[in-house]
Amino acid sequence: MKTIKLDDLYFKPFKSAQQIDDAVTKMALDIAEDLGDEVPVFIGILNGSFMFVSDFVKKYPKPCEVTFIKLASYEGVKSTEDIQRLIGLTQDLSGRTVVILEDIIDSGNTLNEVHRIFKNENVKQLIIASLFFKPEAYKKDFKIHYSGINISNEFIVGYGLDYNGLGRDLPEVYQIKNTKHMTNLVLFGPPGAGKGTQAEFLKEKYNLVHISTGDVFRYNIKNETALGTLAKSFIDKGQLVPDEVTIDMLEAEVEKNSDAKGFIFDGFPRTSAQADALDKLMTKKDSQINAMIALEVEDEVLVERLLERGKTSGRKDDANEDVIRNRIKVYYAETSILKDFYSEQDKYYGVNGVGSIADITERISAVIDKL
Repeated sequence: MKTIKLDDLYFKPFKSAQQIDDAVTKMALDIAEDLGDEVPVFIGILNGSFMFVSDFVKKYPKPCEVTFIKLASYEGVKSTEDIQRLIGLTQDLSGRTVVILEDIIDSGNTLNEVHRIFKNENVKQLIIASLFFKPEAYKKDFKIHYSGINISNEFIVGYGLDYNGLGRDLPEVYQIKNTKHMTNLVLFGPPGAGKGTQAEFLKEKYNLVHISTGDVFRYNIKNETALGTLAKSFIDKGQLVPDEVTIDMLEAEVEKNSDAKGFIFDGFPRTSAQADALDKLMTKKDSQINAMIALEVEDEVLVERLLERGKTSGRKDDANEDVIRNRIKVYYAETSILKDFYSEQDKYYGVNGVGSIADITERISAVIDKL
């Protein structure tokens, strides 16, 4: 499960299909045990309860009847405060045990009308069962006899619940993201592509925080932080720093900038395992990676740029053509893995990295502006 967008809002994973299935199964078995040999009439309230009722009655192990009713005020009315009447009730329920199956109960305003209607039907007993229940939001005295999953007072969608008509078809349930939408980019480019220059322009233009893995390592090691000391212990032994140490460093940087509008990750991830770890980190922060942007430049252009840079930079790895070509080769090996990872999420964007700095920035901005 990953963060989704419905209309103008973002929603984060909340309850999986398996968790929902387990809750529905338990409710069905509990109610069956409590009702014994009685044949109940299960009534679902449309539109939200259709998925719940369908799954529930399939799991109910004894004979039962099922029907649906609809809240008339649902048509064009968003607030349950305006509920006036129920429609669709045609059968005689005198002396029957009726179980109302609701997808969710929050304020409980719907129950006012439910109880009023069924009081006049002379039912034997009226039982209220809701898959999701918000105890903090509930304001009525009516008893909720069964609840599958108690949740906080946050807006959810999926499994019959919608936002502006969207999301009912989702087999899982998602919770609204209350934090502001962030733009988080993984910026890639071969040596000499001008990635560092572009990162500087982009962070200013979009008010993003640029996190360079190399800079983070150097800062932590120089300042002898706990993570820096741990990382240095591996480096001194000629070993690779474990992914969990690197991701902990990045998480610390994200925490330092908790009010940021987003981040540019530079130098990380390098493997699909690291990309997965970064996804998990961003999920913990109620966010996600929006795009991997890779600058595309022909090899010969890169070699020419780096050799020219080597004349003034003093960097030995910019002065040797064989070293340069090997660095480019390593880059493509890493990028191909990550290209596949982010392409599967429809988040990979290749951008032409040849031209003026302004032209390249404009091309990257065109990608970001459409995210």
